[in-house]
Amino acid sequence: MRQLAARLRRLPPSCGPVRLVGIDGHAGSGKSTFAGRLAEALDGAPVLRLDDIASHDELFGWTERLLTQVIEPFGRGTTAHYSPYDWRTRRFGPPRALPPAPVVLIEGVGAGRRAVRPHLACLLWLDLPPETAWARGRSRDGEEQREFWDGWVPAEEDHFSRDPSKPYADVLVRQLEEGYEVLAGPVGDLRPHQDVTHREGPAAMW
Repeated sequence: MRQLAARLRRLPPSCGPVRLVGIDGHAGSGKSTFAGRLAEALDGAPVLRLDDIASHDELFGWTERLLTQVIEPFGRGTTAHYSPYDWRTRRFGPPRALPPAPVVLIEGVGAGRRAVRPHLACLLWLDLPPETAWARGRSRDGEEQREFWDGWVPAEEDHFSRDPSKPYADVLVRQLEEGYEVLAGPVGDLRPHQDVTHREGPAAMW
């Protein structure tokens, strides 16, 4: 993880002074956990969770909100302010500041969508089959979220059928029993002489 973080730090800025890193994958694939661990390896890099940008009424219709509240301010080198959505009260809360740090992680389904990719320094994809990811998510959220998941799955399928992310990923991340395997993605460059990212055990190359 530390070596992956070092590679990300060396990337050129992609959105003003910020190296914006997208972490995408199916719901339930482990994006939030991975983003948290990567943020720690980046000495506390900010993490923007797309659950804070999306809403019940706009599961995937949040592009303009992300662009105006976050990406455009970063492009000017200024602090972004976004209003996080409360999934219990179904309301957007007061603005929250997001500074233009050297690396900022955007985590959530659709982080690598077409409108966002031009602003990303790197796109990582949590490589877990959708059925497996959704089953994990349903188990995690319990019966009280069953109705939400029943609506989410077809919405996610429709989103990725129209605007896929995985084919444009620089990096594929696969969760192991301990740690992660980090591999070159469909548009990544896997060269053996470059850095090796450890799985907290044997090594995988990116």
